[in-house]
Amino acid sequence: MELKVYNIAGKEVGRQIQLNDSVFGIEPNTHAMYLDVKQFLANNRQGTHKSKQRNEIAGSSKKIKRQKGTGGARAGNIKSPTIVGGGRAFGPIPRDYNIKVNKKVKSLARKSALSTKAKENAIIAIESINFEQPKTKQMVELKKNLQILDKKMLVVLTESKNNVYLSTRNLKGSKIVNASQLSTYDIMNAKVLVVEEDAFAVLEQNLLKN
Repeated sequence: MELKVYNIAGKEVGRQIQLNDSVFGIEPNTHAMYLDVKQFLANNRQGTHKSKQRNEIAGSSKKIKRQKGTGGARAGNIKSPTIVGGGRAFGPIPRDYNIKVNKKVKSLARKSALSTKAKENAIIAIESINFEQPKTKQMVELKKNLQILDKKMLVVLTESKNNVYLSTRNLKGSKIVNASQLSTYDIMNAKVLVVEEDAFAVLEQNLLKN
């Protein structure tokens, strides 16, 4: 598959880039993509949720009322979950949500995600993105030039560029990521990928190792 290369003004630069079919032309494996996205979301959970159990509540352990003869339900102490201010029954406790996905499955998932976007013609190759100053309007102008102003965009850079990042962080529906840190979730969460020309080589090198 070949892609035309554009500049930041949205104009063709007169050359094309050949995409590697082993990365951008495979039959997508939806289950591998599901596993990789599941791991990404699970690993981002803090797992710090906590409520007090009855043994952690400060209060008297004296029985509130006698067991029988009151006409009401029997009751223990004020730490009981059935009493206002008592502990919570079966409440959340801190836990680790991290799950493991094999490297080959993760690689297959990313290849599948990129192949999906390639089939949807949702990948734009751009010569290079560089801004002298961090200004959001520059990224807005770039989206206008590429005719994707109303689409959720993921920009894939060859390397970190602070001015490009700062120009994008306040722009809704746009995200910046380095090619070496690209995830299946980021790919599938965007409607269109804007990839720097040199970033394709980084993507192919990383994904063909596994």
